[in-house]
Amino acid sequence: MAPPPDWKLSNKSNVVLTAAEKGKYGVIAAIAYNIEHIIGFIKAAEVAKSPIIIQFFPWAVTYSSGLLIRTAADAISRSPLRDHIVLHMDHAQDYNLIKECADNLPFDSIMVDMSHYEKEENLRKTRELVAYCQEKCIATEAEPGRIEGGEDGVVDTEGLEGSKTTPEEVDEFVDTGVDALAPAFGNMHGEYWSIGPQLDFLRLGQIRKNISSRVRIALHGTNGFQEDLLKKCIAEGCSKINVNRLVLDDYYDHLKANAPTMSQTQLMTEGTQKVVDLTVKWMEICGSAGKAV
Repeated sequence: MAPPPDWKLSNKSNVVLTAAEKGKYGVIAAIAYNIEHIIGFIKAAEVAKSPIIIQFFPWAVTYSSGLLIRTAADAISRSPLRDHIVLHMDHAQDYNLIKECADNLPFDSIMVDMSHYEKEENLRKTRELVAYCQEKCIATEAEPGRIEGGEDGVVDTEGLEGSKTTPEEVDEFVDTGVDALAPAFGNMHGEYWSIGPQLDFLRLGQIRKNISSRVRIALHGTNGFQEDLLKKCIAEGCSKINVNRLVLDDYYDHLKANAPTMSQTQLMTEGTQKVVDLTVKWMEICGSAGKAV
């Protein structure tokens, strides 16, 4: 059965990110690895009255046979902010896994990440997989160019040479039918070198001009970002703000300090609250607090 012709207008990911772009704020897109993270992100959204995107790496699908994703979907469905909480697969790089996720798991959006291929192959595979996801009314994201580095839970591309997105590539990737682009403009997955982030805002501005509101801009590689830098990225048009350690550092510090002596239940309860508190802080910084109304 063909999807409704206007499905993109009602897809939750598209609705949330289009509102963010129009409202000039960023939506936290946070990687979850376990139940504490899932609960913490949803509670943060409820406390801050903010939209949020809960993301999973492919590892979560293969590790749990999809259980973590179904658990997140169930928790979202029980939240009063269910219409503002998006479920996203980040950096899906395996052709068959993407199809499996589109067929069997309740994702609102999937990042079809073929950036580990050369450009023409990237485009070809992206176009094919975007079409497949669209048949299921699933929004998509792609990566023109190649963002350097790697993160825990996704195939490491550190051995591959990064290549910044050119404004000319924008049209080619928009034409694949994607709903969001994750440009490479000096950002890195994982940890930045000692010199810190060296972002090419002139390039980002050119990319934004070429996009001309046809798709949303996803910011990747925010580990270690300071408030002012993140706010500048949002001001320059980034509406989907991918985060990992930025909202999980306090949780990890809590585990390191207390795991040897604290009971398991207390460790989990307090750890979840660490996730809530830090996520709310960054929602306020991104300007999304109070927008889930």
